[in-house]
Amino acid sequence: MQAQRVLPPGVGLASSSIGKKVIMAVTGLIWIGFVVFHMYGNLKIFWGPEYFNEYSSGLRYLGGPIFGHTHLLWVARLVLILAIVLHVWAAVSLYQRARTARPRSYEMHRTLQANYAAITIRYGGAVIFFFVLYHLMHLTWGVPVIHDQFHHGDAYSNVLYGFQKIHNVIIYTIAVIALGLHLYHGTWSMFQTLGVNNRNSDRLVRGLALALALIVPLGFIIVPYSILFGFVS
Repeated sequence: MQAQRVLPPGVGLASSSIGKKVIMAVTGLIWIGFVVFHMYGNLKIFWGPEYFNEYSSGLRYLGGPIFGHTHLLWVARLVLILAIVLHVWAAVSLYQRARTARPRSYEMHRTLQANYAAITIRYGGAVIFFFVLYHLMHLTWGVPVIHDQFHHGDAYSNVLYGFQKIHNVIIYTIAVIALGLHLYHGTWSMFQTLGVNNRNSDRLVRGLALALALIVPLGFIIVPYSILFGFVS
C-alpha cells in the first residue's frame, strides 16, 4: 500500500480553492478596515492645517508610550503589505485554476452572465494596486517627479498642492471608482466565503456592501474636489 502524503497543518487548506477564498476574505477585511480608517483621517483636512498636521504626525506615535516612535505604525504597514500580497496571490491562483478547469466556451458564457462589478473586479483590483504605489510616491514618499513641492512634516500643504493638479484628481477619481466596485463585489463575496451570507441575510449583506461602495469612495473623493474647486485652501 502506498503511503499517503501528510501535509503540514494549514498547507492543504491554503492550496485548495476554499482556502484561497478564505485568505482573500480575511485579507480583504483587513484592507476594508484600513480604507475606512484612512478615509476618516482624510476628512480631518476640513478642520484646517494645524489639526490635519497634528493628526498626520500623531500616527507615528500610535500606541505610545507602550510602543516607541513609529513602531505600531510599522506593524500596521507590515500587516497591510502581507495582506495585499496574500490577497493578490490568492486572486491570481484562483483565476488561473478557473481558466484551467473550465472550457473557454463555458468561461465566455459565465462572463456574459456576470454582473458589471464581478466582470471588472479583476481589472479594478489591478487599478487599485498600481494606484496605491502612485499614492505612496505622491503623498508619502514625495517622489520629486510626481510631487515637486513635497515638504516632510507638512501633510496639509502636500495634499493641498497635490490636488491642485487636475491630472492627480483624475487619477484619484479613476481609482476611487475602481475601489467602489471592488468594495461592493468584494464585501458580498467575503461574507459569502465566511459563511455569514445566507438566504435570510442576503439583503442585509448586499445593503452593507452597497453602503461601503458608496460612502467610502464619496469620503475619499470629496477631498480632492474640494481642493480643486477652492473650498479647501
